Amino acid sequence: RHEEGRFRIIAPTIRTLRQLTRFRSVDEVLDHASRQTTVFVSCQRAGWLRGKVERFSEDELPYGELELVTPDGSIEHTLDWQSERVVPLLRNVHRLTAPNPGRMTGPGTNTYLVGTPGDWTVIDPGPDDHAHIERLAAFVGDGLKAIVCTHAHPDHAPGAAPLQQRTGVRILGRPSGPDFNPAWTFRPDETLEDGARLTVGDSTLRVLHTPGHAEHHICLLLEEDGLLFSGDHILSGSTTVVDPPDGDMRAYVRSLERLAAEPFDYILPAHGHVIARAKTEIARLIAHRMAREAKVVDALERSGGGTLDELVVLAYDDVDPILHPVAKRSLTAHLLKLRDEHRATLDDRSARWQPA
Repeated sequence: RHEEGRFRIIAPTIRTLRQLTRFRSVDEVLDHASRQTTVFVSCQRAGWLRGKVERFSEDELPYGELELVTPDGSIEHTLDWQSERVVPLLRNVHRLTAPNPGRMTGPGTNTYLVGTPGDWTVIDPGPDDHAHIERLAAFVGDGLKAIVCTHAHPDHAPGAAPLQQRTGVRILGRPSGPDFNPAWTFRPDETLEDGARLTVGDSTLRVLHTPGHAEHHICLLLEEDGLLFSGDHILSGSTTVVDPPDGDMRAYVRSLERLAAEPFDYILPAHGHVIARAKTEIARLIAHRMAREAKVVDALERSGGGTLDELVVLAYDDVDPILHPVAKRSLTAHLLKLRDEHRATLDDRSARWQPA
């Protein structure tokens, strides 16, 4: 009756009832409660979604964005994904999502506009989509100072050239390496070295070289506000694909560990909502990768070895089979990491991996 609008229930009760719908019996509820490591004690946060006020708990994706944008709890922020309007997140941070939603891009690529009128930097201009570029150019006017690409995958960097043609500003980033897809070769006008600082209005962006998803990948730390623009190194609601040979699982985990030591509280990913409790999320991602690695090792040991097609079924049995072709890329990255650590071997003739 509540879902039909015929019976009013207060928000904490709604949250509890919705959580209970995940369980089939009282025994399942009690078992979950006995193993629960985190108990949420904060109030839900509310925003507008599909024309209605919706409330979200700490374990739901929009919560972090609402915490950042409306810290006083006011109900002002709209959460619907759209590509027509620039969304203000902070005084000096705005977002325009490209119209390229999909299985690999989620709601689309987030282009961030950092700075103040007359002094803007664009981070990840996205695909070469005319309407998206026109909206970016209209927003910054003649005040764009730089275009920064976190990496050169086709949903992030192709928009840089047409935006440069419109504005005349320089493209910044790191050049792609020899193992990167040659069709996406990237040569910025200026190479950003690790630790370099970019002044944007009254803010400072510090460059962090974070190889793993791509060898030339960078994140950008907005120092005064404690925000990390994570590109594809950290995503909201999904895990990053690590695709060898340019992608490297050992480097990816090392980069996560490096980020865990940096001073920021929020993550602004290239796909999805803002993420709060940044260090908790990074710890979760590292634990997830190590848990997946353990499943890969178990698959090798239980099967006695196998091809990628055979191992992906065992090591990614919790993933929709439709995603197994993509999962095989990260599986390869895990196996190469294990080989480098002398924990797995590859027979090149049969393409079979075996435990070392």
